Amino acid sequence: MPCSTPSPISNARFDTLHLMADKIPPDDHAARVHESFDALHATVGDRLDDSSRAAVERLRTAASEKDGAALRKQLTELRESHGWLYKELASHPQVATLLDELALLGF
Repeated sequence: MPCSTPSPISNARFDTLHLMADKIPPDDHAARVHESFDALHATVGDRLDDSSRAAVERLRTAASEKDGAALRKQLTELRESHGWLYKELASHPQVATLLDELALLGF
């Protein structure tokens, strides 16, 4: 039986999510990326070798620049080459939230 009161989500427009990206000030985004990856580094920094450190920096740059193609490429490479680091990244609250937001915005 249909509900007589429409849900607010029933009228939502998901084709406009990309417009939300324009509402995030670039400096705020860059600062959040910097803070998030610094927090990740504080957690795993002592376990990083040169290769994994470079991979994290490439990922940080892609996230900061909102470069979706580079972000996907770096995440794939990180998962394949540094599985333990990918797991740390995915479970880190700040970085995981940041990457989820970028994914939702289409980056």
